[in-house]
Amino acid sequence: MRVGVVKETFPGERRVAITPAVVPALNKADLELVIESGAGAAAGFPDSAYQAKRARVVAREEVLDSADVLLQVRGYGVNQEAGRADLGRLRRGQVLIGFFDPVSAPQAARELASLGVTVFAMELMPRITRAQSMDALSAMATVAGYKAVLLAAGALGKMFPMLMTAAGTVTPAKVFVLGAGVAGLQAIATARRLGAVVQAYDVRPAVKQEVQSLGAKFVELPLEATDAEDRGGYARALDEDFYQRQRETMPRVLADSDVAITTAAIPGKQAPVLITAEMVARMAPGSVIVDLAAERGGNCELTRPGETVVEHGVTILGPINLPSTVPYDASQMYARNISSFLLQLTKNGSAWARPEDEIATATLVTRDGEVVHPRVRAALGLTELVHDDAARRLSQHGG
Repeated sequence: MRVGVVKETFPGERRVAITPAVVPALNKADLELVIESGAGAAAGFPDSAYQAKRARVVAREEVLDSADVLLQVRGYGVNQEAGRADLGRLRRGQVLIGFFDPVSAPQAARELASLGVTVFAMELMPRITRAQSMDALSAMATVAGYKAVLLAAGALGKMFPMLMTAAGTVTPAKVFVLGAGVAGLQAIATARRLGAVVQAYDVRPAVKQEVQSLGAKFVELPLEATDAEDRGGYARALDEDFYQRQRETMPRVLADSDVAITTAAIPGKQAPVLITAEMVARMAPGSVIVDLAAERGGNCELTRPGETVVEHGVTILGPINLPSTVPYDASQMYARNISSFLLQLTKNGSAWARPEDEIATATLVTRDGEVVHPRVRAALGLTELVHDDAARRLSQHGG
């Protein structure tokens, strides 16, 4: 089976789907890698590094035309404008693996289905023990949480650590992290390493111990949230009444913070508003908000995706695609995720996946000219396929 990797075309995207370090594992599994010339250059991986690992470096057209499996970071669903140029070269039976955001972009999934390609979406990976090595969302959230703190430190007019100097004592910055998922926990750990005093809040009381283990204080709010996670381990949207009560109880903690980092994103949905304009106005001038949910509308009412704005003296950063700003390590992590997933799906160099395999069924979006994932079908207004039909589609062998 020939596995292809192309240079990412999304504006500003510097990651690459496969790094030289994972090529030997693919070769050992009888998978031949062909990669577009220059695909890894922006992430720090020259063509020569791939060639040293027995990968073939070719032109983009040859990758698209010859690959049985195409690995990407940003697939068509999350790169519709620039990605449209490649659609004409895709062929029936070709397998695409990457981020596609099919729940938010179901029409793009329908377009891919009409081409007859098989699509597996990395963001639909179930959060089960067996799939931990394939959890690309968590890997990229780790990078985003780390980088968010560095952005905050750069924008804040204070130093993070407490310093005892001849000129007096410098008090530590106070950081408040909203959401203690993967990105939030990494933000907590990074802020603590820089010397800040950190508090964190999450709708799931069960994460209190994790927050405290990193040296942060868990903020207790008189709120109780049930069903905050879905069966796949991802955050579930709560009702507006809960978010309203949350906004009423949080301003005191927020007003006492130098930095707020928000991480509440719901897959396939608009991010909940946690910080209102009124709450921003009550923060001290010079404070900083880093909104990691900016790409989904933002957790702060005043966030503008991709921009930095100043309101009421508070700097609000709405970064998008933060993992791309750390392309070397982000690519290494993603490459391990996607290669582990590919090896899970293949056996003896040909497409293979058991119909009862939860990892395969949870991530399969299109097959045989049809959208097959239940959530994506629901987003398109289609009825759910019967289980036997979906299983038959998945169990068919071949690229």
